[in-house]
Amino acid sequence: MQAARVFCVPFYSEPQRAYHTLRHVESMLDALDDRGVLTCALALAVWGHDLIYDPQRQDNEARSAGQFGDWLGGQGAAPELVAEVRRLILETRHAEPPTDKAAALLVDADLSIFGADDDSFWAYERAIRQEYSFVPWALYRGGRTAVLNGFLKRTQIYTTPEFAGLEAGARAYLGAAIERLKTRYAE
Repeated sequence: MQAARVFCVPFYSEPQRAYHTLRHVESMLDALDDRGVLTCALALAVWGHDLIYDPQRQDNEARSAGQFGDWLGGQGAAPELVAEVRRLILETRHAEPPTDKAAALLVDADLSIFGADDDSFWAYERAIRQEYSFVPWALYRGGRTAVLNGFLKRTQIYTTPEFAGLEAGARAYLGAAIERLKTRYAE
C-alpha cells in the first residue's frame, strides 16, 4: 500500500480540495479496518476513488478509475485485481445501489461521514461548500439540498451491517443540514 500512498498523495493534496483530501482516504481506511473488513482490493479502491477530483466535472470517478487502474496495472497487479478496483471505484458515484458486499462496504465507508460526530459532520459540510465556492449561494443551496434529500429518501443510507449503526445519526445530521440550508439566505 505504500506505493499507492506515494502515487496518490500529490492528487489528494491539490488546492481545490477541502474535504476530498488524504484525511478522507485515511478515515475510510480506518472505518473499514476498525470493522475488520479491509481487504487489499478495498484499500486500493479507497486510495483511487477520489484520485481525480474537479468539482466542476461529473466524471471524476470514471477518470479516477482509469488513471488509478492504469497506474495499478503498471505496477504489475493482476488484471483481475485492476478490474475489481476499477469497478469498485465506479461504485462511489452513488448513482445506483451497490452491486455486492465489497461495493457496499466501500460506499458505506465513503458515506460514513454522515454518521460521524458533530464536529466532523459540520466540518465536512463547510469543506464541501468550500469546494463548491464557485457556485452562487442560491444555486448551491438548491443543489446541495437535492443531494442530501437524495440520501435521506433512501430506504437505507448504509447497506451493510458493519455500518448500520451510523444510520440514525446520519439521518439526523442530513435533516439538520437541509434545515440549515433552508434558513440560511446569505453567506
